[in-house]
Amino acid sequence: MSQQILEMVEKTSLKSEVPEFAIGDTVDVHTKILEGDKERIQIFTGVVIARSGSGSREMFCVRTDRGQ
Repeated sequence: MSQQILEMVEKTSLKSEVPEFAIGDTVDVHTKILEGDKERIQIFTGVVIARSGSGSREMFCVRTDRGQ
């Protein structure tokens, strides 16, 4: 029962079209940065090194090359 409720709630927060990507792909990650009462989007590029979870609880790990 609680699993069904959780799935219903997740459906409202998921995007209808999510781009597919896999481990080893290079991705651009957009991160919202809050500085006081200002807000901006910081974009960085990296290689996906791990994925876990599913649905709205899915996570991925990106390795960046800060030397460039």
